[in-house]
Amino acid sequence: MRKNLSFILRVSMVILLLVMTLSAISCDKLPFGKPQGGDQNDQGNNGQTPPEEEPECLHESVVDGKCTSCREIIITSISELPLDKYTDSILPDGSVSRQLYYVKATVKELLNSNSGEMIIEDETGSIRVASLSKKNGTTYGNMSERPDELDEILIHCTLEKANGEWHIRVAYLVEFTAVEPQIDSVSIAEAREAEAGTLVSVSGVVAQIAYANGHVPTGVILVDETGSIYVYGRDIAAEVKVGNKITVNATKAYWILEDEVNNAEKFGYKGSCQLEYAKIISNDKGTNSFDKSWIEETTVKEVMDTPVTENITNKIFKVNALIKKAPGNGFTNYYIDDIDGITGSYVYTQCNGSDFSWLDKFDGKICTVYFVAMNAKSSSSGCVWRLLPVEVIDEGYVFDTTKAAEYAVKYHGVGQFLSSYTGDPKTVLQSVVSSELLGFEGATLSYSSSDEAVVYFTTDNEGNVTFHCGNAGNATVTVAGSYNGLTYSETVEITVEENKEHDYISIADAIAKEVGEEVIIRGIVGPSVVNQEAFYLFDESGMVAVKVYETSIFETIEIGHEVVIKGTRDMWHKSGYDHGQIVISDATVEANYYGEHDYLTFDPISDKDLTHLISLDKLDMSETTKLYRMTVSIKVVDSAYYSNIYVSNGDKDLILYCSSATQYNWLKAYDGQTVTVEIAPCNWNSKANFGACVLAVVNEDGTKELNSYNFK
Repeated sequence: MRKNLSFILRVSMVILLLVMTLSAISCDKLPFGKPQGGDQNDQGNNGQTPPEEEPECLHESVVDGKCTSCREIIITSISELPLDKYTDSILPDGSVSRQLYYVKATVKELLNSNSGEMIIEDETGSIRVASLSKKNGTTYGNMSERPDELDEILIHCTLEKANGEWHIRVAYLVEFTAVEPQIDSVSIAEAREAEAGTLVSVSGVVAQIAYANGHVPTGVILVDETGSIYVYGRDIAAEVKVGNKITVNATKAYWILEDEVNNAEKFGYKGSCQLEYAKIISNDKGTNSFDKSWIEETTVKEVMDTPVTENITNKIFKVNALIKKAPGNGFTNYYIDDIDGITGSYVYTQCNGSDFSWLDKFDGKICTVYFVAMNAKSSSSGCVWRLLPVEVIDEGYVFDTTKAAEYAVKYHGVGQFLSSYTGDPKTVLQSVVSSELLGFEGATLSYSSSDEAVVYFTTDNEGNVTFHCGNAGNATVTVAGSYNGLTYSETVEITVEENKEHDYISIADAIAKEVGEEVIIRGIVGPSVVNQEAFYLFDESGMVAVKVYETSIFETIEIGHEVVIKGTRDMWHKSGYDHGQIVISDATVEANYYGEHDYLTFDPISDKDLTHLISLDKLDMSETTKLYRMTVSIKVVDSAYYSNIYVSNGDKDLILYCSSATQYNWLKAYDGQTVTVEIAPCNWNSKANFGACVLAVVNEDGTKELNSYNFK
């Protein structure tokens, strides 16, 4: 019975298939509905309604960078990354988003050649990538082919929040496209003159490597037979050694520290001449010497006197220079000074000086030094070159004493004069020059004027020569040096200006002006402000801190000079704070009437003690224009990494505003002693409590030791 039933079912199935096939043939259709005979007889799909097209997917649900409906990869631009929705309440610092995103962007800057830390950008913005790897676990540094700067990458990534800022935490490389732009090969001299943003290819020898915090290589000085330039890039600096001859493709740039940009623009400083976004094309791995045939022999003094408007950054100079080491608290400063032991600047370090320990063996020696002005520190009062030694050679320097007369004129003679005067300076000039460092003594200086009605000199019974200005006009001063029968002279052109009347107001009236108003005031130059390019100015109505426009002003004024100052009534404070320091900012000296005046033109407050200063209300900024006289003890605190200095009454201490106690070296001699001081409350950095500035120590006989920190 079961066999018969099975047979009947099989027969039924065959019959059914046969019927279906015949039916399809009768309708001129193949079994899957495909029309036969092409489309020449088609009329509206044989009169049938065409099938509806599948609607385009709207990607309404995207998970981990893919549409949950069509599984298509969704590219998210950098500006579309949902950073704003991840508030602190949802994802606090240190959290990682669970969602993944696909991002296509260009590698703007490679920060770490091992981890693949980089900055990427697209047309909507940029973001940092903490690390780049493949999903199989291959790290960036171990990839056989890996994206470099300027290449385009597609990554699958998560977001992380750290220190209040979002970045891409882990990025998996999906694919990348290497970008090899057409770049012209140029000499380094030509690269130096190229416009910012120009792509160049240069070849040269690595002469020196620069380091960032943590002793991480951050860039190199590259040299060819035409010049030198700084090539910024941690990836490049980590792959090369001094002496390697390399070819790099890079972008010309001028770099300025971000918070110095405004000040640099004010003084016309374009920035450090350098190459960035560099990629190594070839490296001979050799130990070549860099070409020195083009290098200019000059002096540190001449380099330091070069205006910052000139493009000399990262151009190597050859000089005779004194190397000096100055240990501090947790850091070491190194200086490259001229043979006078004074004129020069500090070596630029981001490693607290540890990257220049190789200079220790040259400490205190005059050596042959190849160096660059790497960049210029740009502050509100001017720009100062910061130096980087490229090579130092101890050749047993011995000064040629036949040039002592020339040295006396260049380093001690002509620098005593300004180009213009508005009154009689009555300056005592240097007549004898000796140098223990250079090994000579007794070179003499003499002075003469082409028009003694304009400029003249007087000599007292002790042989002291005093410089005077008389009538308005122009005169040529000749400065002559003499040593062992050899002479040398140079001239200085001097203009004595008409004594102009200035419409000035009192210091008290200036303080009463609104913030931002221009003021002109006349007063006596008082002691220095510490840790600011500033000094105190006094008249009968009061005193005020004056922050200068250019630090060179301190070479033209002295404590006790009577001056006319033009500047802006200002309040110096940290952004977002409503309290700080009353100051006349961006000040210029409109006239200097010189003299040796007592700066103290009013009686200081003498019936208050240190407890009063400590309890002052930070919002009462008028206190920053007051001077107190009181008895305190001096307290210096030194540690391995910092030093501070305080005034104390035994129970409480008040910190003196400074970057370190070294700025109060003249006061450190009183450490542990009780002294009478003239002291002013100050609050340049908007602290919750006032700090203070000591202007002077008053001795028992009434004489004073003055704070002359900023003055020549």
